[in-house]
Amino acid sequence: MAADEDYQSLVRGVASLSFTGDAVPCKLLLTGPCAFPVLVSPRKDVLIAASRYGKGKVVVLAHEGYLSTQEFMGFLKNAVSWLRPNPDAVIGIHTTLPVLAHNLSGYKIQNTSTLIQGLGVFCTNGYEAHQAEEIISFVRGGGGLLIGAQAWHWSYSHKENVLHHFPGNKIISVCGVHFTSEYGEKGDFWVTDEMPQVAVCTDYQSLVRGVASLSFTGDPVPCKLLLRKPTAFPVLVSPRKDVLIAASHYGKGKVVVLAHEGYLNTEEFMAFLKNAVSWLSPNSDAVIGVHTTLPVLANNLSGAGYKVRNTSTLIQGLGVFCTNGYEAHQAEEIISFVRGGGGLLIGAQAWHWSYSHKENVLHHFPGNKIISVCGVHFTSEYGEKGDFWVTDEMPQVAVCTDYQSLVRGVASLSFTGDPVPCKLLLRKPTAFPVLVSPRKDVLIAASHYGKGKVVVLAHEGYLNTEEFMAFLKNAVSWLSPNSDAVIGVHTTLPVLANNLSGAGYKVRNTSTLIQGLGVFCTNGYEAHQAEEIISFVRGGGGLLIGAQAWHWSYSHKENNSACNVLNYPGNKILNRFGISILCRAVPQGIYWAVSPNEASHQNNCHRALHHLQVALKSGTKLLQPISTRMRKLRQNVSAFMRHSACCVPKVSKTCPVSGCSEEALLLSLAHKSHNMSHKCDDLSILEKEPSVTVNIDATNPGADAWRSTGLYLPPRKAVVIEFPASAVQQGFQVQVGCHSDDPSAKETLNRAPVVVRRIHVDRQKVPVSSFWGGLLYIIVRSNSNFGTVPVRVYGAEPAPIYIKGKTSLDSWLHSIRQLPAPWAELVTENIILTVPSDAVRSLKNPEALLSLWDRIMAAIADLAAKPKKFPRPERIVADVQISAGWMHAGYPIMCDLESAKELTDLHHMEKEGIWGPIHELGHNQQKTQWEFPPHTTEATCNLWAVYVHETVLGIPRDRAHGNLQPNVRTSRIKSYLQNGANLEQWDGWTALETYLQLQEGLGWDPFRRLYRDPSISGMSNENTFKMNLWAEKFSRAAQTNLVPFFEAWGWPIDQSTRSKLSALPVWEKDPMKPYVTAKKSV
Repeated sequence: MAADEDYQSLVRGVASLSFTGDAVPCKLLLTGPCAFPVLVSPRKDVLIAASRYGKGKVVVLAHEGYLSTQEFMGFLKNAVSWLRPNPDAVIGIHTTLPVLAHNLSGYKIQNTSTLIQGLGVFCTNGYEAHQAEEIISFVRGGGGLLIGAQAWHWSYSHKENVLHHFPGNKIISVCGVHFTSEYGEKGDFWVTDEMPQVAVCTDYQSLVRGVASLSFTGDPVPCKLLLRKPTAFPVLVSPRKDVLIAASHYGKGKVVVLAHEGYLNTEEFMAFLKNAVSWLSPNSDAVIGVHTTLPVLANNLSGAGYKVRNTSTLIQGLGVFCTNGYEAHQAEEIISFVRGGGGLLIGAQAWHWSYSHKENVLHHFPGNKIISVCGVHFTSEYGEKGDFWVTDEMPQVAVCTDYQSLVRGVASLSFTGDPVPCKLLLRKPTAFPVLVSPRKDVLIAASHYGKGKVVVLAHEGYLNTEEFMAFLKNAVSWLSPNSDAVIGVHTTLPVLANNLSGAGYKVRNTSTLIQGLGVFCTNGYEAHQAEEIISFVRGGGGLLIGAQAWHWSYSHKENNSACNVLNYPGNKILNRFGISILCRAVPQGIYWAVSPNEASHQNNCHRALHHLQVALKSGTKLLQPISTRMRKLRQNVSAFMRHSACCVPKVSKTCPVSGCSEEALLLSLAHKSHNMSHKCDDLSILEKEPSVTVNIDATNPGADAWRSTGLYLPPRKAVVIEFPASAVQQGFQVQVGCHSDDPSAKETLNRAPVVVRRIHVDRQKVPVSSFWGGLLYIIVRSNSNFGTVPVRVYGAEPAPIYIKGKTSLDSWLHSIRQLPAPWAELVTENIILTVPSDAVRSLKNPEALLSLWDRIMAAIADLAAKPKKFPRPERIVADVQISAGWMHAGYPIMCDLESAKELTDLHHMEKEGIWGPIHELGHNQQKTQWEFPPHTTEATCNLWAVYVHETVLGIPRDRAHGNLQPNVRTSRIKSYLQNGANLEQWDGWTALETYLQLQEGLGWDPFRRLYRDPSISGMSNENTFKMNLWAEKFSRAAQTNLVPFFEAWGWPIDQSTRSKLSALPVWEKDPMKPYVTAKKSV
């Protein structure tokens, strides 16, 4: 089963996982080819991983606490199901994991503190290694291992290498997963539809761990390394952008390449080289073969405990081979060795060899005959010397490495003669220019797509021109997936076919894409094979294509408009690769190739717009070369925007787009360009469109408020909203849409980042249109007192809306709920719910539902000690994608679409509860004066959730949330005290325990008294001060000295507070006493 299928089995039915609360995860490091990430945070921290090893499987979580967290049980059940070798397998669960054991009660469970005979799966933490070999053998033989741990705490008291010596790593490292000493990101994280991708910087981090700098000084003169495959990555790049160390994956093995063999024998490099050998080793017992010319390396590896074998050739039994790159007689054997899982550490330079050899260095230098298959090459160019820092993140090498491969030996190209070229437009970050005219028109471009590559010329004639053959040979070499690739050449290109045959390529003349090709060379005038060609490139093929569109545009006048970029045959192939052929001709001439430093920036819309945005936001002057190309940028963006207007990509939860893709940019540009270009003839609309008058409550004692109109504006339709003269320039705004979150920081987008539009009411008749459409609102600014303002709306559609106490139930049942607008609202005095209309079309009794919401909001106001009528109603809006988490607080509260049922299903609410929305409403009630961030941010909001569930829904706290079950609570308190009642660990559910114990012993009334206390306004915001004040005021409200209680929880109570409360009676039923007493007796 492929890793993707394993991933789907593990996350089935799991939408998100909450890495919040007490547990602080570590980052997981993936180093084996069978390991794959399951949950990756936005910061790219791997928090859950899995792997296959031998016949068995492993699932690893970045903290053992998640094995005991109720919210993880859906995932953990999937994990156990995936791990077990058969349906009758016995599941062994460590005795420290009672919550997991309870949730897996449907399985055959065996509670145990060790791995015992007869188990099919073993669930444990990673803090004991005495059974490491037995557990490894258990997995290798077909068993499943579910393990959780974090290594950052262990590292505080242990100086050994965490990756090798942390107990959990002695178990799981053979599977290619490691616990690390680095903190992992916390938060609520989505589970992605597709398996997340982890950048090879995990490999990078393994290689440079503990290495701050490397000295490329002394006698050795390095060469530059060239990277030509996506599996290859730079490890050390000089300030001049010379790659001096690189690495790569190939088959099942790995390669590390240094730009001179002398560095393999230099003492200062030994820390790095030990990392390299560790990374290259297929297993911990691997024998390391070291070339006899590298005695310093051999001695250092032997001293580090490696099994070293001195040898001048690759021999049987090695796991890693360390050698120079000057002998190629074993090239095939070494390549086969790496492909099968071996590791190769190699150093060489090719500049000296090039003096006495006229052959192409990239193909014929001995070391390149070994490592070129891995996408790394030694070159004949000198590399920079000096002392160079090792960066925290993997260095980025500009695409000019590709560029150099394409223009090697080519100084200029002559765009003269019969062919008249046209302009190319670059529209994706993966596309880059190769040749640009003095007017900055791109004439040759290239791009990566999937596993393949593309080169585009601005006229097919150049594919058959003798002067271009040096460049075209470079292009074919760059495009070829391997040295034996068959090159398909279109039958209209005989000159190209002859030149490639003469250069030793296997050429096949063909008029179509056929099976067995590695590269296809063609023109861009036929689109009947567009999908096949796109698929061919995506799978690793190379495409060399030439065409121009200016002549085509003469006979396609109907397309000489915004959509010509789309409809031109060649663009039906090329648009997918981020390159488009435009219909503008370019003056002929002899043009120089772009300099390497410009190649990654010049004439790319994405990059130019990014530079412009940064300059505008920072207020700095736009630097060259972008500043000198504003005219060209304007033309390119104009073409880009026209493309945007007619081809906005479809995006949804089932069809997401990458956040850094062309599609994402188009989604944003469509919204902005429509807003800027929309012009509305309000008089024509007034004459033609039906109208409705809506009375807006323009008295607002709270913060800025959205007033619903009950109307919907379809996408791109224009309407006019007419205001009284007295409302003009009074701070009113028209808002289209309610989905105000901006998820643009997400890696994938399920909708356009910005879909809401706001327009100031600066005239009586306000024309309104929005690219995305949406419900219509009037925003009334804070502290307004305009009474009722009548607003007349021309051209909008009615939307499903039910207002408690106003809307007729008969009208709702027979007409309103069936209105076609896609969004509906349920309105009561203190809350408004905005959900998809489909979620309420079967709602038969909205009055009963909203009556329950009335009681919920009354309870929230009661605990918050505020008037029952909120200054402005709270809002909850369901959205296809929000900016953070599954739900988040604010105005409005945002939640996932799947929560719409939870908001509108009366039976479900009364039976199962509604924790998430009340949690967020609780956030909105939190007062800064009584919050101790970051400790209580995710704690005190749950007081409202407990209060509502118990007083309104009749659901006790232990049923309302799994984390409030008595045994879980007890375990949490004990764990906190065993760790020394460290306030740094007092947050989330642990912090909530403090407040719950106060409530369970002293009731809700002291909370209300503190929340309504007017004296706290303007007080210090420092945590220690506020905690002492809370302890004092709560004690006085309860007429009980609570100092011992708060001190048991680790609160920093000062002597002044103790003195002030000393006269009050001590809390006799202090719930912390038994825990403190038990701890002292241990």
